[in-house]
Amino acid sequence: MNYYTAHHSPFTIKMLVKTKAIVISSLKYQEKSLIVKCLTLSDGLKSYFVPNAFSAKKSNQKIAYFQPLTVLEIEANHKNKGTLEHFKEIKLAHAYQTISSNIVKSTIMMFLSEIIHHSIHEEEKNENLFLFLESALLWLDAHDDMANFHLILMLEMTKFLGFYPDTTEIDGNFFEMKEGLFTPILATGCLSEHETHLFKRLLDLKFDSDQKVFAGIERQILLKILLAYYSIHLDGFKNPKSLEVLKEVFA
Repeated sequence: MNYYTAHHSPFTIKMLVKTKAIVISSLKYQEKSLIVKCLTLSDGLKSYFVPNAFSAKKSNQKIAYFQPLTVLEIEANHKNKGTLEHFKEIKLAHAYQTISSNIVKSTIMMFLSEIIHHSIHEEEKNENLFLFLESALLWLDAHDDMANFHLILMLEMTKFLGFYPDTTEIDGNFFEMKEGLFTPILATGCLSEHETHLFKRLLDLKFDSDQKVFAGIERQILLKILLAYYSIHLDGFKNPKSLEVLKEVFA
């Protein structure tokens, strides 16, 4: 799927890369341009400069490529010098059928793109994370019962980020957030018994499990727990700006 050709010059080596990429964020630069951050299958996190994104005749089409968590097929020249890269060609890998017209789904996408933006900082390949996210996004596009989707995705993502809960002592009544394990003793940094019970139920869920297992208030508690769990384990993690919008949508 991915091929590399190196173009040698005395000063720099460019790699022409053909890969899939998930859009994490896009930032307007000056009047007409964009800086687009992507998670690529071939190279992990990459940032691209898109000149004249707003000025071409087909600019609407161009902007549509850079909505949060759009999956693209790209060809790009990678200099791999930590600077902005450039796209050579872009097309949609998957044209979502329902996400842009469904306010709940598009809010979830906006929220999760911010979560991912604040969670992944290293420019290193993480093929398994990419493939998990791609299949999860396609699942969201194809299903209408998705009230727990963002919670399950955030919990599953911790497997790839390195802090998935240790379930060897899952019979413990309390979950200790810093160590990420269950314990019989209520210590500092533990969830309450009720919170731990909810968290255990979340651990059992798959995307296509019954969505009615939690009441709205329970989902809010779980979201608060997950955001706290991320901020304990990830340096510089911030709560997404779209958090309030997400709460409104699920209220």
